[in-house]
Amino acid sequence: MQIRIQKWGRSLAVRIPKSFAAEIGLEQDTPVDIAVQGDSLVVSPVRPAYTLEQLLAQVTDQNRHSEQESGPAVGREEWC
Repeated sequence: MQIRIQKWGRSLAVRIPKSFAAEIGLEQDTPVDIAVQGDSLVVSPVRPAYTLEQLLAQVTDQNRHSEQESGPAVGREEWC
């Protein structure tokens, strides 16, 4: 699909077709990264960053792994 670059204030703008936006999950006010790769301009949605607390909140008895035996201490490790 070919579209035209348009002026927006002192900048240039590209309108993203609705079907393209829907395909990669873009909505109004979605944060994006913009980068130049070779002679291409690449726009990618910013994926959410999770905190340790958010990740740990998802740990349950059903998805928790048991302890694993790794053998005797080697070197200067100390086992309690």
